[in-house]
Parts: sequence; structure tokens; C-alpha cells
Amino acid sequence: MADTSTTRRSLASLISAQRGRGKLHWTDVFTYAYLLFGVLLMFGPVIWLVMSSFKTPSGLLEFPPTFLPLGQIEVQVDGHDKPLPLYEVTSQDGTTRQLAQVRRIGIVSQMVDPQNPDTTVKVPIDQRTKVREFRMAWENYTDPLERFNFVSFLNNSIIVTVVATLVTLLINSMAAYGLSIYEFRGRNAIMLFIIGTLMIPITVILVPVYLVVTKMGMINSLWAVILPGAATPTGVFLLRQYMLTIPKDLIEAARMDNASEWAIYSKVVLPLAMPAIAVLAIFSIMWRWNEFLWPLIVLNRSEVYTLQVGLNAFQGELDVQWHYILAMTVVTLIPVVVVFTFLQKFITTGIASSGMK
Repeated sequence: MADTSTTRRSLASLISAQRGRGKLHWTDVFTYAYLLFGVLLMFGPVIWLVMSSFKTPSGLLEFPPTFLPLGQIEVQVDGHDKPLPLYEVTSQDGTTRQLAQVRRIGIVSQMVDPQNPDTTVKVPIDQRTKVREFRMAWENYTDPLERFNFVSFLNNSIIVTVVATLVTLLINSMAAYGLSIYEFRGRNAIMLFIIGTLMIPITVILVPVYLVVTKMGMINSLWAVILPGAATPTGVFLLRQYMLTIPKDLIEAARMDNASEWAIYSKVVLPLAMPAIAVLAIFSIMWRWNEFLWPLIVLNRSEVYTLQVGLNAFQGELDVQWHYILAMTVVTLIPVVVVFTFLQKFITTGIASSGMK
């Protein structure tokens, strides 16, 4: 509790810090304005995305767009099977009244009074405005999860992300262990070769990797998404640079105690390299969760689609269901935000200690 209160006081003093004595200096105003602009620039699009995900399809097409999700009020009128949209009509004498639109023909709307539906009134469309209310379209989230097998897409993405991250951490950490702890001729040349693979564009190796996956019979399998990118040069470099900072005396002491190489790797090196491993885990989770091109190539059946490929299913040639795409995009952001929130403290430590600038 004491540490929490101290942290809160430190954070409060940092936020309220000012250069002037007793009053704001012009540099304080500029600094806070700059920070506020940065916050809006970073989180503004995300907030707009979340609010837009609760809008109806017609609300997304409105111009000028609105920040809050507003829905047009509909009323049930005698003689009509479906509810009619309600508008506020301004007459030539300046009076206003609320009418329901039966149909629109060109620039003229045929409208009726909900209290007196027997009389039809023709109103130019520039003399009416929608009567709206704050309404959150929860069906944007529930419909994909219930009707479009999106729960299966979510499960597939979780499986791919978790398994691929574990495999990536295992392979990269073992390679980094061999290149950092053991001293042998050609070690630096091997490391340079691994780093050099970063200069190969991913599009160059798509066809060869696809042919290998096809020969192994993994098409339309989640393993086709998991295995090809298991070993990453960035991960090997980051972990190796961090493991080089581990004192050699610890390794020698473990060997003198007759510890096996596997025990040294798992019980000595990995716990000490946990900050760098956490950084690599964050990078791997974000990459695997958001990967689109490779799953789109190797997954052709809907039951094995990941979230990103499933989102592409809502985009047709003539019709794009933006309300579903925005809602499911918010769903895809939640796991990444949660992981980043819990592991962000390791990013600065891991990157700084590994020498990766």
C-alpha cells in the first residue's frame, strides 16, 4: 500500500510540475498543450473507432459524421407494416412539426403525420432533418459472434498466437543461447548471416514457403500459419545481445555443480533473460495476432480462418459491411492491449539491455 501511495504522489507531482513559481510559465503552457496534442493524436483515432463501432450502417454513411452513435427514431404508423423514420419538418412560415417518411422520390419525400396518417404531405428533402437519439448498436458485436462463426475465428487466432509465440520463444532462445554462451569459430559469421536475412523481403519467399507447406500437406491447417515464421532473426538478435550481458561466472559455477546444458539454459539463462523474452513475446503476439497475408494464402476453408481473414469476409465486391468490420476490429484490439498493458514495463528494460536501438 505504501508503494502504491508513493507512486500516486510521484505521478501527481509529475503531472502538476511547472517551471514558474506560483504561476504557469509560458513553457508550461506549451508543454501541456504539446502533450495534450500528442495524446489526442495517439488515442483519438482509437476512440473514434470504438464509437463508430456502435453506429448503425446508415449512421456510418452520414455526412458530416458525428462522434457519438446516434440512431434515427422510428415510429409505428397505422396502415404500414414496418416502422417509419421520423423527421422534423420546417414549414415556410417557420413552424416545425414531426412527420414520418413513407417513401422518397428524388428530392421530394412523401410524409405523413403519425397522429393523422390518412393525409400524405410532399416535403422537399432540404426542409427536413432526422430526429435522432443516442443509441448504441450492440448488434454490431452480437451478430458476427452468433451468425458468422466469429467465435471460431477468435479461437483459431488465439491458438495460432499462443502456440506460435511459445514455439518462437523456444527456438529463438535456444539459438541465442548457443550463439552467446558457447564460443566457437564462425559464431559472428553465423550471426551476421542471420541478421542479413532481414534484408530479404517477405514477398520474395512467399512462393517457396508455400510450395514447402503444400508438400508437407499442411494447407488449410493452423500449423501452416504457425511453423513457417517460428524462427525470426530479430528475436535471435535481441535475445543474444541480452544473454551476452549475463556473467560467465554464473555459467561456469553451474557447470562446476554438474548441471547439464539444458538445466543451465532453463534454470539459469532463461530466468535472467526474462525482460528480453517478454519483449520478444510482445512483438510475436502483435505480429501473429495481426498477420493477414500469409493466413489468407494458406487457409481456404472458413472453419480454419483467423480473425483477420474472417474480417476480410465482410468486404464484398459491391457491399462492405463496415459496421461489422469496425466492431470486430475493436474485438481484435482487446487482446493486444491487454498483453501490452501487463508486459510494457519489460520493453524499455529489455531493449535497452540488449543494445537494440
